[in-house]
Amino acid sequence: MSTRSARESRLARIADETRSEERRRRVRRYGLIGTALVLVAAVVTAMLLTSRPASTELADAAPDFTLSDTAGGTVSLDQFRGRNVVLYFNEGAGCQSCLVQMAEIEKNAALFEGLDITFLPIVMNTREQITTDMQVNGVRTPFLLDDGRVSQAYGTLGKGMHAGLPGHSFVLIDGEGQRRWYGEYPSMWLPPADLLAQLQKSLSA
Repeated sequence: MSTRSARESRLARIADETRSEERRRRVRRYGLIGTALVLVAAVVTAMLLTSRPASTELADAAPDFTLSDTAGGTVSLDQFRGRNVVLYFNEGAGCQSCLVQMAEIEKNAALFEGLDITFLPIVMNTREQITTDMQVNGVRTPFLLDDGRVSQAYGTLGKGMHAGLPGHSFVLIDGEGQRRWYGEYPSMWLPPADLLAQLQKSLSA
């Protein structure tokens, strides 16, 4: 074989090896992209599943409690015997959606007049922390200040974005002190009209 032929053969072999290596790189690259897409899809699916609201009809005695509130008073569940109560557990200070939820409930108070309902928002904050956010959002309803024991007793801890805090949940307690409904809303929002419909349904069951 001539020197020229040998050189051309060597160049052809190098070109073949280069093309093969490029094909292997493409396969690895596309494989990584495919794996990444599968992981992203799994994360999105998990987020969608965990963001779904959970609603449960109940029929058991509500755990009693006594808590101080942002108005400087003390509130016991027992003092509302004979009236319907909705406990609104939420993340509180720093959670804008939580405060907007309470503000919208207040703005739509007329919707709930026929149900004889008292709303008791409950947070695991200091008075100073939550009152600042209340003032910013124009919320007037006193918030009950929980050290975590009430949130735990009602099974709301770790249902939101933080393991040690309650999620965005509602508990309906009737005038006899019986829990009638529990609703968890990871999206951090329940339209007042939808809340009304759920409360009417649970109280008439």
